[in-house]
Amino acid sequence: MEIVFNINQLSFIILILFIVAWLIQMMYHWGLFSRLAFHKKEEKNTNYEAVSVIVCARDAQEYLIDLIPTLLSQDYPDYEIVIVNDCSQDNTEEYLKDMARNNPKISLVNLTQSLNFFHGKKFPLSMGIKSAKHDLLLLTDADCLPNTNQWIKEMVGTYRKDTEIVVGYGPYFERKGLLNKLIRFDTLYIAMQYMSLALAKKPYMGVGRNLSYRKNTFIKNKGFTSHYNIPSGDDDLFISQVANKKNTRVAIDAINRIESEPKKTWATWVRQKKRHYSTGTKYKPQINFILGMLLCSRLLYYPALIALFIMPHAFNISLGNIYYYITLGFFALIHYITMFVIYHKSAKQLGEKHLALAFTPLYDCFFMLFTTILGMWSTFFKPKGW
Repeated sequence: MEIVFNINQLSFIILILFIVAWLIQMMYHWGLFSRLAFHKKEEKNTNYEAVSVIVCARDAQEYLIDLIPTLLSQDYPDYEIVIVNDCSQDNTEEYLKDMARNNPKISLVNLTQSLNFFHGKKFPLSMGIKSAKHDLLLLTDADCLPNTNQWIKEMVGTYRKDTEIVVGYGPYFERKGLLNKLIRFDTLYIAMQYMSLALAKKPYMGVGRNLSYRKNTFIKNKGFTSHYNIPSGDDDLFISQVANKKNTRVAIDAINRIESEPKKTWATWVRQKKRHYSTGTKYKPQINFILGMLLCSRLLYYPALIALFIMPHAFNISLGNIYYYITLGFFALIHYITMFVIYHKSAKQLGEKHLALAFTPLYDCFFMLFTTILGMWSTFFKPKGW
């Protein structure tokens, strides 16, 4: 049985690119993302020190009506809730004053428009941190909602003796429609990156919807001073600046989650993503290399796979092209199975359901293009508010 390969120069280059991209993808999925996918639950620390929960709110009364009672019902021995009213124009201030009057756990910080020159959340968050009574801080947003009364215990229980930062997962509520699935898949994929890298002792970001660090760490590193003029980055840029392999841990729990409302229109979601991508270039060079290599491997893999499937004439196979397609299909199948297993296990770890992960390659192709286009846009243009 003789099979003769006759490869022209272009086909050979495409084949090499495909093999390299396939190997890199395998390396990332089994060498990096598997850290989250197969992470074993650890015993929680039960030394529950006092906590300051900080929430920044701007015209957020409709969300605070649900959030504050949920925070007040948390099963935790000693905590305060610091609410920063960031120049609200609705009835947020009146509602917060009324709640603070009847609940000693609530501490209210009021800001006026003239104080926040750079917009974004960094100034109000800094004021909330400054006002916090306790060293241990737990951050979330006004439109978020813990789904159990164990959220504070879950986050604080992740701390150990030398821990200064705990990064958690901040999913979005499940709603109907394709946009919601894309937003939740994107959130899962981003979490797979920053949580897996943190588990690999290379932490670089967290999400402000579910993030904890020490007030002393914030003050020692001069807060957001180094990137204060950038509207976003109160979570990822700050964590990138202060996190290291010794002081950062990851809170992984499928039950005690804090969820938030997703964007309801494509336009608002794209604007949100533009702001987020604008901070990526300020990550540490090593992190940008790791994330860039991952994106490049995706950009190479899918076009090369398609090209090889439509170019069977590149090989002269004496027994027919069936062996060519079988070989190529085998590698594509291994890649698909790998993605499905890793994404499915990661989603299970984080409590994500109903994402139709059987279509993971389609999600992946969409975000490959989406990330590239918005990344280029953020490189050459500045988002509104800069």
